[in-house]
Amino acid sequence: MRQILIRGAAAAVLTLSLGLTACGRSETAPEAAGAPEPSNRTLAASLDDNDDLDSLEGVVEAAGLQTVLEGVGPYTLLAPTDAAFTAAGGAPGGDEKPQGATLVRAHILPGAVTRADINAALDRASNGKVEMRTMDDGVVTFSREGQTLRVTAPDGAVATLTGSETAASNGVIQPVDGVLVKGE
Repeated sequence: MRQILIRGAAAAVLTLSLGLTACGRSETAPEAAGAPEPSNRTLAASLDDNDDLDSLEGVVEAAGLQTVLEGVGPYTLLAPTDAAFTAAGGAPGGDEKPQGATLVRAHILPGAVTRADINAALDRASNGKVEMRTMDDGVVTFSREGQTLRVTAPDGAVATLTGSETAASNGVIQPVDGVLVKGE
């Protein structure tokens, strides 16, 4: 009986190892692979630390979604900068909770997605595009123009990944220079 359990555990470890290898993950330290240094701060705390994301932080708080960004995750937040909200005519106000919630969910991807991950997926893509589903069940499309990463919303809104990505304990913040979905 003990031998069966040991063989079963060895098979599980081998399967897990093969699965991770198949996913293309490596044991390389994040800084060596070009990924951001992991933090013990949550997405919510990291958002609070970034002065260029104050408008988004206000939308998250007004929509009552701060606990989501404090939760387990992992999530990737495509974070419109303050300049992006200004160019879009402003962020939804505190009295526009449903619009704010819609906007935030449209900018959250499940999983922790770094720029290295996006570039690797684009390298493997035969058409030069990679689609990902957002938390509002929409689909955004990533593409690359030279070294610039772009993300396109279903309605055609386009944003460029800008600034530095931030790795949090429960995901990644990817600043973008546009609002992908306006609150309804």
